[in-house]
Amino acid sequence: MLEWILTAIVRALAVSTPLLWASLGEIYAERSGVINLGVEGMMILGALSAFVVAHITGYPVAGLLAAAVAGGLAALLHAFVSVTLRANQYVSGLALTMLGLGLAGVLGRGWEGIPLLNTLPEISGLTYMGLALAVGLWLVLHHTRLGMVIRSTGESPAAADALGVNVHLVRYLCVVFGGVLAGVAGGFLSVAYRPSWTEGMTAGLGWIAIAITIFAGWDPLRAVAGAFLFGALFHLSFRLQAWVQPEALRMMPFAFTILVLAATAGRRRGQGAPEALGLPYAGGER
Repeated sequence: MLEWILTAIVRALAVSTPLLWASLGEIYAERSGVINLGVEGMMILGALSAFVVAHITGYPVAGLLAAAVAGGLAALLHAFVSVTLRANQYVSGLALTMLGLGLAGVLGRGWEGIPLLNTLPEISGLTYMGLALAVGLWLVLHHTRLGMVIRSTGESPAAADALGVNVHLVRYLCVVFGGVLAGVAGGFLSVAYRPSWTEGMTAGLGWIAIAITIFAGWDPLRAVAGAFLFGALFHLSFRLQAWVQPEALRMMPFAFTILVLAATAGRRRGQGAPEALGLPYAGGER
């Protein structure tokens, strides 16, 4: 029994690693006032970029760097549309997800079924880096001037602008930072968790990362618990197949996601949600 529990914890940590990285990036983007529903698209582009570069160079770390660049560039597109053009952030994010899934599907056709020789272990430095990153981002967000600037940009961009904060620049940086972390999350899948490339291999993890952001109350430390919880649910959906129908188990993480979103609906100021989340800022451009 003890061995079963320890194995379950290790496997849950492996699944929670990409969820934690992606949710930490989304927390910073949303704290600046920009919601990005394109996490799934950024993750799948990161997964493909990481696999291709790791296969060509033989270095998984080079693949992760490529994944970070791919995620950052995709997020830059979302930042341009939602911050500069002030388009609907929800529509832009959904379009980014569809673009990422479609683009990765087309570009990745020739890479399916090819083995990746050099891989990273499932519980690798990325797992520990993710935990350290959560602590570091929490400290920055709540105990530094930079964190105060980010939070004020998401709460009241007009007030922040009046105090001399470049709202557009802060939002750009936070959205791109979120894209970089989402890209790394996708790269982890293709060079460590399942060292291969398969179309649609993110399997909805990007959407769950967005749910974790809400579940965690836009707090990096709480995101650790949220990521582990969803990681455990994912693992249990495989381990319990001897007793429960596989179809029902596969739905479990996503059903829980819906429950979380329903339970946290209506969270507003004072409970974690930035007051200006999702609202384009049309005030004085600096």
